[in-house]
Amino acid sequence: MSSSVTLSAATRQNLLSLQDTASLTSATQNRLATGLKVSSALDNPVNFFTAQSFTSRSGDLGALLDSISNGVQTVQAANQGITSIQKLIDSAKSTANQALSTQLTTTGTASTAFDSTAASTVTFYVNGEEKTANIAAADSIDTAISALNTSAGATMFSKDTSGKKIVLNASSDVEFKTAADQTALGFAAGATTTADTYGTGKDTISKSADLTVAGVEGRAKLADQFNSLLTQITQLAKDSSFNGINLISNGDPSNKLHIAFNEKDTANLDIQGQDLTSDGLGLDAIGPSSGATVNGQGKFLLDTDIKATISSLGGASDTLRSASSTFGSNLSVVQNRQDFTKRLVNILDTGAANLTNADLNEEAANSQALSTRQSLGISALSLANQAQQGILQLLR
Repeated sequence: MSSSVTLSAATRQNLLSLQDTASLTSATQNRLATGLKVSSALDNPVNFFTAQSFTSRSGDLGALLDSISNGVQTVQAANQGITSIQKLIDSAKSTANQALSTQLTTTGTASTAFDSTAASTVTFYVNGEEKTANIAAADSIDTAISALNTSAGATMFSKDTSGKKIVLNASSDVEFKTAADQTALGFAAGATTTADTYGTGKDTISKSADLTVAGVEGRAKLADQFNSLLTQITQLAKDSSFNGINLISNGDPSNKLHIAFNEKDTANLDIQGQDLTSDGLGLDAIGPSSGATVNGQGKFLLDTDIKATISSLGGASDTLRSASSTFGSNLSVVQNRQDFTKRLVNILDTGAANLTNADLNEEAANSQALSTRQSLGISALSLANQAQQGILQLLR
């Protein structure tokens, strides 16, 4: 047979009050321990799930920040590459201008007197351009010189003080096609034959011992320096990559940097890559028989070719400036979105905290108040039981 304890109304009321106080004390202590006023959906479903939504989006945007940061570094790598390439372009301009200022000269006096005993056709090249002078049998030296200068298009042949030997004094590179062309004018024959000096079919004999050519070798060395700079431009462009992405070595439409600015990728930016190698900039290497003219003179032999090269370098600089402006504008956009995303993440985290975090100052005050209330409850319960203690005294 079961039995139960009968409590007075006052005792039962004080007991319930103590139980409520104990429950509130437990909740307060939990908030103080965790720092959260809403730690589960049971505490406050609306605040809990809203805060979770904010925290989830904050995490997604935080992950995007890493991608945005990589995008910033990729664009900065491309911009640094452009800056360095411009310096190489400036060096190439200096090299080309130095070649242009290097004077070409061909000078010398024939070692034997001119003697036209038979008709001859003298073929020679002035800076790679083929010239032909017809000298008839028994022509005087003056007649021969006149024919040579007419063919050359400039006064570069004359006679020495004796009036018997031909003198060559030209502000250009003068080469003869064959040894016979040299000896017909009284110059010593060259020793070897060099084929296709100025392009297909432009073969020449080695220079006569009577002639001195200046400037050609210097310009050729400068052309080699120019080609070396073009190689460096291409190599530098190919090295301007970050995280496997290079925006300045390939102009293919598929070569682009995609940066997502939100978790759904509805806000994004595509940065198209450009080809800023020497080929992409339209800079051609200076070859042995390459140039702007139909004759194919190379190695900076012609002033017109050098000027054309300098012009192409100017165009390359314009292309670099345009690319730098484009990348700079894109970088500004990406950095702005990066700062915005950082601030938005902070706003979302703060919003979630406002919904779930406890006010520790308030909870500490509550804990003190509940401790006092619990002491008072115990005292009140003791007073409620005093009536029954009086009946106990009567029974004794």
